[in-house]
Amino acid sequence: MLTEERQHYILKCLRTKEIVKLQDLVAHTKASESTVRRDLQELEDAGRLVRIHGGAKRLNNLMDEPSQTSKANTNVAEKQQIAEYAATKIHQGDVIFMDAGTTVQALISFLTPAQHVTIVTTGVDTAALLAEKQLHIYLIGGQIKNLTKAVIGAKAIAELNDYRFDLAFIGTNGIDEQNGYSTPDPEEGALKRIVLKRSAERYILAEANKFGRVSFDRFGNLSDAEIITSTMPEKFQHLKTYTSIEEVVHF
Repeated sequence: MLTEERQHYILKCLRTKEIVKLQDLVAHTKASESTVRRDLQELEDAGRLVRIHGGAKRLNNLMDEPSQTSKANTNVAEKQQIAEYAATKIHQGDVIFMDAGTTVQALISFLTPAQHVTIVTTGVDTAALLAEKQLHIYLIGGQIKNLTKAVIGAKAIAELNDYRFDLAFIGTNGIDEQNGYSTPDPEEGALKRIVLKRSAERYILAEANKFGRVSFDRFGNLSDAEIITSTMPEKFQHLKTYTSIEEVVHF
């Protein structure tokens, strides 16, 4: 098979299967293992699939977005580790932006009224949890997106443009070297872009499974913020601005 034919076959397989095995691809295409690995690498670089040990897996639909409830019950311990480290970035009296992401919400358990911080959020659930801790909070106004309980829309954009932040904690659906930080919803992406511009320090809080994923709306380049994650995949370890909790704990 020609390169184009092999790669077309690989993508065709992934339309019907979640995962394809390297050895199955080698057997069908009658190409060498190194050739098929190169095909998988090229397709991953083009944002068409995600390489895994022994094969590749299908990318999620660019518009796929899990509900707030399902996200809250996923990778709970990992989110807590990320949030605990992220909380060390906060100083007395800071003005902080927190978005509606569940990894960002994990920060709340590490905040206290004694820090005298002011928190601005676009997350309805986030605001409710902050209020329970008697923290000083502002909830941005606008349309509420039912799936993620995030405030979106023109009113929210106008309000955010009036504020500046000492630091921002932002969630993401995807982290990719070519496609940057991304989210399925352009309206949420628009808000994240504004916050990145209006914050002195910017942190993306992300579990390890966000790396290599690409969603519909790109809201920033990888250089726009420091990543705080649990485990940094080897492919991304050359980046200059990231903290891996695994490395912090180990060293």
